[in-house]
Amino acid sequence: MSQDHTGGLTDGRQLLALGSCGCTGGYRRRQKGGGRSVSGAAAARSVYRRQVDTLRPATALTQTVALRRTVLAVSVLDNVDLMPGESAVTLQGDHPDLALSWDEIALALGDNNPDSDTARRRLRTWVQLRVGLARLADPESMARPVGLPTDHPLHPGRAWVRASVAGEALDLGLGLLGLLGDPDEVVVAPPALFLAAGIDADPWWPHQARELEQTGRLAAERLLRDETSPLRPFGDLDVLTLLCSTAFRAAICDADPVGWRTAAVPMRTRGWLDLGRIDPAFAAAAALATDPDERGFDRAVLVTPEEVVMVGAGGRSARHALQDPPARIDPWLRGQ
Repeated sequence: MSQDHTGGLTDGRQLLALGSCGCTGGYRRRQKGGGRSVSGAAAARSVYRRQVDTLRPATALTQTVALRRTVLAVSVLDNVDLMPGESAVTLQGDHPDLALSWDEIALALGDNNPDSDTARRRLRTWVQLRVGLARLADPESMARPVGLPTDHPLHPGRAWVRASVAGEALDLGLGLLGLLGDPDEVVVAPPALFLAAGIDADPWWPHQARELEQTGRLAAERLLRDETSPLRPFGDLDVLTLLCSTAFRAAICDADPVGWRTAAVPMRTRGWLDLGRIDPAFAAAAALATDPDERGFDRAVLVTPEEVVMVGAGGRSARHALQDPPARIDPWLRGQ
C-alpha cells in the first residue's frame, strides 16, 4: 500500500501538498470534457491562484477595519462627529453633511500606521479642512501661498508644488487660511483635498504668485528700516514663504555690499540675517528645539536674488563655538 504524503488533506489542499512536496508522480486528473490530463503540480498552481483571489477581499476588509479604528479614535479623542458606514464615513454638524469614502480616508492617512497618533492627527486635520471648505462660499478667498523646505514633514509631495526656488531648498504651494480654528494660521492644503471636495484650485495660483511678490516688497521695506531685527512673518506669510519671493530676496541682498546674505531660519516664524553676529551652533540647536511641523532649516542658508541654498551637512559648529575663549570683561563692567 502506498503511503499518503498529504496527511489526509483533500481537494485543493491535497493538490497543493502534492505539488509542494514533489509527490506528483503517477497522480493524474482528467479535465472535464476532454481527454488531456493535468499533472498535480499544474492543478496545484490553479488552486493556488484561486486561493489568492479569495484572499484579496479579506485583505481589503482588514484595511477597512484598521481605518475604522482611526475614525473611532478621531471621533472619541478629538470630539469630531463621525459616523462610519459600510462604504463611507459621514460628517455631521452645523455644516452640509459630507461623506468621505474609505478610499479618501486611506488617502488622508498616507503611509502612516492607522493606529498611530500621526495618522489620527492627519485624519483630524483632513476632516477639519473638508468641513471648512464646505462652509466657505468662496474658497479662493482663503487661499494663500506657502513655502516649505523640500524635506519638511508637512510637504505633501511633488503634486503639491506650484513653483520651486532655485537651489533645491524651497518649494511653493497652496495653503488655506483660518480653517483650523486659528484665524491667522495658514494650513498646507494637499491637492487630493481639493480633488475630494470637487474644487479646481489650479486657476488660483497666478493671483497667489502676484500677491506673494507684492507682500515680499512690503516685508523687505519693513526689514530694511532696522536690519538688526529678526525676520518675522508679514501678513499671512511666514518667513519661509517670504524667502520664496524674488522681490524680498532682491531687496535684502541689494542692501548688502556683497550682494548676497547668509541667514539662519530654524523655524517657520523667525529668521536671522548676517550670521557673523550669531553663535554658529544656534541654527542647528534652535531647529532641534522646535516642533517638527514648525521647523524651518536645520542649517544655515545662503540667500541671493535668484536662489536659496542650504549649506552642506557636516562640521562641528557647536564644538568650535565652545572652544572660543570667554570674553574678557573688566571687573568694573560686570555689573552692567
